[in-house]
Formats: sequence, C-alpha cells, structure tokens
Amino acid sequence: MSPQPNRFAFLDFQSIIPFAHRGGTNVAPENTIASFDHAVSIGYRYLETDVHRSADGELVAFHDDNLSRLAGDPRLISDVGWDELSEIRFSGHSIPLLSDLLERFPEARFNIDPKADSAVDPLVATIRKHDAIDRVCVGAFSDQRIDQVRSKLGPQLCTSPGPRASASALLPWPVPGDHPCVSLPNTMGAYRLGRRVVRRFQSQGYRVHVWTVNDEAEMHRMVDLEVDGIMTDDCDLLKQVLQARGRWVD
Repeated sequence: MSPQPNRFAFLDFQSIIPFAHRGGTNVAPENTIASFDHAVSIGYRYLETDVHRSADGELVAFHDDNLSRLAGDPRLISDVGWDELSEIRFSGHSIPLLSDLLERFPEARFNIDPKADSAVDPLVATIRKHDAIDRVCVGAFSDQRIDQVRSKLGPQLCTSPGPRASASALLPWPVPGDHPCVSLPNTMGAYRLGRRVVRRFQSQGYRVHVWTVNDEAEMHRMVDLEVDGIMTDDCDLLKQVLQARGRWVD
C-alpha cells in the first residue's frame, strides 16, 4: 500500500505517476521542446529533466555536461554562453531554457535534476521567479546538492534523496534524510528492484519513483510492485500499459 497523502502538492496524484523522462525520446530527441510537447499532448502531467548552468548563468535543460553526444561538439555546457547555445541544433532541434519549459507548460509538474553544483543557485532563482515550488521536485546524484537547494527554498520543496538512498535500498536501516519521495533504478548491475524494497521505503513514508523503464514487461512488473511513479523514455508505451492496467488518469 502506498503512503498516505502528504503536504506536497507535487505528489497529489491518484494513481501511479507516469513521468516523461527527459520528455521522452520515441518521437523527438531528449530534453527538446518537441519531446515535451508530445508527452503533454498525450496526457502526461509529469515531466523529468536535467539542468546545467551556461557560461553566462542561464539554466538550460540538458542532460550531459558537454555537447558531444547530441551535437558533436566537445565543449562543456558551462563553457558556452546562452547566445551560442541557443543556436546549436541537433536533428533540427534546439536546447531549451528551464524557464521556457516552466512557461510553456504551466500545468505540468517537473522532476528536476541539477547535474552540477553550479546549477544550484540559478535553479533556486528560476523556481522562485516562476513561483514554481509547488510543482517541482528536485533530486540529484549528490546529496549535498539536494541539501543546498532545499536549504535555500525551505522544507516545502519536494525532494528525493541522492546516492545514500539507493545504497540504503540494499541495507536494513532507514533511509537517511527527510524527503517525501525516493527515486530508484529498476535495475542496477545485478540488483533488481523487488517488492521487499518497495514496501520498506513506502512503510517509512516515501513515494517510490522508478527509472528508467522502457520495456513493456518491466512496466507491468512495476505496476505489480505497486510503485508510485514510473519514469520512461517511451511515453506512448507506458501510457498503453497503464491504460491496460486501469491506472492511467486523464
């Protein structure tokens, strides 16, 4: 059984939350306006993205710390100014600002991963500027980074813990920190998320969000485990699975 409703508006959803991971990648490249547009057009209300700070302080929605994989450019995001970043194209698509996403999708909720320490202050400023604290959740592969964001925005910010939580999934003691949800991989090496771990987190008051699930059978397995959220790159497939299981909310 999932935890009882809590004070965080971000988690106010009456079924398994479907997350469009980086907006989804089955229609358009990750973290592009087109990918987020598609997810929202088919009914996704929860979007996941990553952020980096540009050389001149702008906060861009982009996963990697460099432009090599998507744009064939070896430079670091942090070394390039926004004027130049905004002109870069990959498969005809451009890099958006987080501000652009918050403005374009005012009804959407965003799970945001600040990928570097330099992204913390501009992320805090962007959330404040858009009065978006009730519709964002911040998580990262750095417990210190999460703590920094939370210390600046206050305990009303929805957060998920970092690596300590993933490690504690394999250990018999409580999850460290005070967070309303936890984001876990469905597999990691030989580790495979199971019912015992899901129940243990939920019994401690956590909502369990799982990433990144792109296989149909594994999606069904996550539903059977009664997780609270599923992140996917294949938004159409996850919607089909949740509809078939009676867990999709229009």
